[in-house]
Amino acid sequence: MKTLKKALPLIIIFSFIFNLGSFTYNQEIPSDIAIAFKVGSAEELAKYFNNTIELVIVDKEDVYSKIQAQQIVDNFFTNHYPKSFEFIHQGAKEETKFAIGKLVTFNGTFRVYILIKLKNDKPFIHQLKIVTEND
Repeated sequence: MKTLKKALPLIIIFSFIFNLGSFTYNQEIPSDIAIAFKVGSAEELAKYFNNTIELVIVDKEDVYSKIQAQQIVDNFFTNHYPKSFEFIHQGAKEETKFAIGKLVTFNGTFRVYILIKLKNDKPFIHQLKIVTEND
C-alpha cells in the first residue's frame, strides 16, 4: 500500500503528460496527400497547395504559383512514376504541420519534406521539397 501511495503522484503526472497530446492540434497530415504521392497525382496534391508555394524538386528551387507548382510536380511524376510512398515522420506545432516521407519511384528514391499551415482552418502546403535520397 505504501508503494502505491509513493507511485500515485508519478502515475498521475505520466497520465497527464501522455493525455496532453489528445488536447493538442492534430498532428496527422491529410491522408489525401499521401495518396496523391502514391499514385503520382499532381492534380490531387495541388488541391492542398497554398496560392504560392516554395518548391524544391531535385534541381529546381523557387517560389511558384499554385498552377506553376502543379505543372512542375506533374512533370516530376511523369519522369519519376511512384512505386510507393510512406510518411516516416510527422509532427505539429501550433497551427503548423510537417512531415518527412520516402518516395520510391521507378527512377530512384526521394526524400519528401512537407510544411503545412492552417489558413481558415484548412491545411495548405506552403513548402514542398523532393530531393534525391542519399542511401
